[in-house]
Amino acid sequence: MTYSSSFLNMLTSRGYLHQATNMDALDMRMSQQTISAYIGFDCTADSLHVGSLIQIMMLRHLQNAGHKPIVLMGGGTTKVGDPSGKDEARPLLSEQDIEQNKQGIRKIFQKYLRFGDGPSDAIMVDNAEWLDELAYIRFLRDFGSHLSVNRMMGMESVRLRLEREQNLSFLEFNYAILQAYDFLELRRRYGCCLQMGGSDQWGNIVTGIDLTRRVDQQEIFGITSPLITTASGAKMGKSAAGAVWLNEERLPVYDFWQFWRNTEDADVGKFMRLFTELDDTEIARLEALEGADINQAKIILANEVTTLCHGAEAAQKAAATAAQSFEEGSIASGLPTLELSSEQIGSLSLIDAFVELGMAGSKGEVRRLMRGGGCRLNNQQITDEDRVITRDDFDTDGLAQIAAGKKRRAVLKQAG
Repeated sequence: MTYSSSFLNMLTSRGYLHQATNMDALDMRMSQQTISAYIGFDCTADSLHVGSLIQIMMLRHLQNAGHKPIVLMGGGTTKVGDPSGKDEARPLLSEQDIEQNKQGIRKIFQKYLRFGDGPSDAIMVDNAEWLDELAYIRFLRDFGSHLSVNRMMGMESVRLRLEREQNLSFLEFNYAILQAYDFLELRRRYGCCLQMGGSDQWGNIVTGIDLTRRVDQQEIFGITSPLITTASGAKMGKSAAGAVWLNEERLPVYDFWQFWRNTEDADVGKFMRLFTELDDTEIARLEALEGADINQAKIILANEVTTLCHGAEAAQKAAATAAQSFEEGSIASGLPTLELSSEQIGSLSLIDAFVELGMAGSKGEVRRLMRGGGCRLNNQQITDEDRVITRDDFDTDGLAQIAAGKKRRAVLKQAG
């Protein structure tokens, strides 16, 4: 179906659209005026990871289409914890931790969005502004009668916990209510008429739409994106060493670049449509490449995504490091590096070095890698699980290279 709104057409054609409420009415509104739309991000860590990147890109596309993005920081809802997709309650964080995490997340959006006072300039707000000030009895009196427990019991985040006989605290049960109130409050304060989010947020979004209709007699809208999986069926956004973070302090730029370079062949086109701004004609050309030529498309994918997240200079440096390391066979200066003291040389195991460098999530994972022949030191296969790093492993520059499989490499460096 073709829409009048360029934004809705883009969502549909590039694979962002999963569920939506009243698309015809939303299309009419977006084609007639600039709208405000929001996505919420709880402050559970000091960085977002690749799992949030599809939502960040949706906000970026929204702004490029001439509309106003609202980034809602969950300073208030983080104190409750979203039960969606979780088998147990999230750890409760202190207000200090939440504030620190918020500052780390804020830096990410400054790269993807233009903030300011213009009609389509993004704004960032914190739901603690209104949630922290709620008076409990007054809130129940004003809004409790409009929220159906029967309906909330059918929400996926609640239903799955109950079906599995896993505890769902009353604190977590309130999360959907608070998110619904966020939508109502953002409409009142900023005229926000659209909430977007991942598919696991559908129940929460619909609850907010229903609350606003009942209380303010206003129609607002919701859109969700699909859960992104790789061609092999794995949940997108995980590496061998864990989450793929968007902040450089959490994950070196080279590792971020390499994650995209390692994309499965069948996912290249899909990921280009979702995570880059390449036009459809160029994507069609690149995803049609076969054999060894598809590697060039993967390099372009890695460069484009890394440029958006970390800047063109960082992307070029990561690509050059990869070329030097893999194509020329030398030890590249931009690889993740672990500096070893004289005390560690002769005592630190190779397994521990892999874990410290983030090339594996656990010692057991490194052992399995060794047994499968995927662990190398200076291009030599290592199968000895007790192997320690010795002075003989370093070249005249005090460097040694380790590799996990064919694509992940890092450097060991003598201190001093």
